[in-house]
Amino acid sequence: MNGTRKKWLDAMLGIAGPVLASAARGRLRAEMPVYALPDCRAELKTDSDRANYTYLEALGRTVCGIAPWLSHEAEDGEEEALRRKYAELTRAAIRAAVMPGSPDFMNFTYGGQPIVDAAFLAEGILRAPEELFGMLDDDVKRELISRMKETRSRKPYASNWLLFSAIIESFLYYAGEPDWDPMRVDYALRQHMQWYLGDGFYGDGPEFHLDYYNSYVINPMLVDVINTVGDVYPDWAEMRGTVIARAGRFASALESMIAPNGTYPVLGRSSSYRFGAFHALASAVLGGYLPDDIDPAAVRCALTAVIDRVISAPGMFDPDGWLTVGVNGYQPRIGEGYISTGSLYLCLTVFLPLGLPGSSEFWSGEPCDWTQRRIWRGDEGAVTRH
Repeated sequence: MNGTRKKWLDAMLGIAGPVLASAARGRLRAEMPVYALPDCRAELKTDSDRANYTYLEALGRTVCGIAPWLSHEAEDGEEEALRRKYAELTRAAIRAAVMPGSPDFMNFTYGGQPIVDAAFLAEGILRAPEELFGMLDDDVKRELISRMKETRSRKPYASNWLLFSAIIESFLYYAGEPDWDPMRVDYALRQHMQWYLGDGFYGDGPEFHLDYYNSYVINPMLVDVINTVGDVYPDWAEMRGTVIARAGRFASALESMIAPNGTYPVLGRSSSYRFGAFHALASAVLGGYLPDDIDPAAVRCALTAVIDRVISAPGMFDPDGWLTVGVNGYQPRIGEGYISTGSLYLCLTVFLPLGLPGSSEFWSGEPCDWTQRRIWRGDEGAVTRH
């Protein structure tokens, strides 16, 4: 395992480890603190309504990020031993989350939030379907499917939330459920086609929002939906090329946002997802749809700089290793009222390229500079993208 890949793996498992270790033992509810910030007050709260949602948030978002790494046998023996260990932990965590009577039985029905994190869990399972669904016991499969169907009672907003319904139905299609609902998928796809604005950006609903939701949710989830169910109907199949091309275009915009020192513009809602802002770039690397003019090794170097910059900030973790609210360390006023401890684990989506083998171009290519680094070192060959 090369040094950079090991650094990424250590960082990913350092973040995901406490969630999966506790959840696999049915102890997430008992052990994970609920850091919630109503009204963006500076103090940490442990009595918030967010406790109804934070545990499924933590599990769903962790699985969404770690799943591609779990999906393939590693080339390195030490890494493969870790992969097997964490795959077992993840399956045990899913079991604890969905089985009635479990001390960690999670909320899929109360309030609006469960549709969000059931969707991230579904997306993660679709990223490692054999490991995270195929290897579950039959009773766990049945209960998982039941929990996903329970979210149908939640009404999504006319925004990126439509994709949460769509990815859940896509999972049900994959799981072989005859009553999966293509209308929820179709509505989400068609609305986002109408909301497209150009350069890989969609409106979050009918209006544009200057934030990273095109990366946190919209582009990656559109790709994962269309790759799962795109062949069911000819008109969906016709959308695939467009969806993937737009996602690649948006990935190029994200690459251009990474400064020479590994910082990036912190913009808009949910900034405490930290380097989850680069979910769509990581997804493009994993899916092999980076634009041809972007060197995968340059993306590796850029994302490594971001990971190093964020991880090195004092206060990113509490004394027990759980994430705190902030971007550059502990910055509680960055958190919105809907943010809690579990929300923060969407940061793990930056690590999707660990699902590629070490021999891939992303991992094996010679180190090279990314766009902003080339520009600001005065490289005469530097270019911007139009």
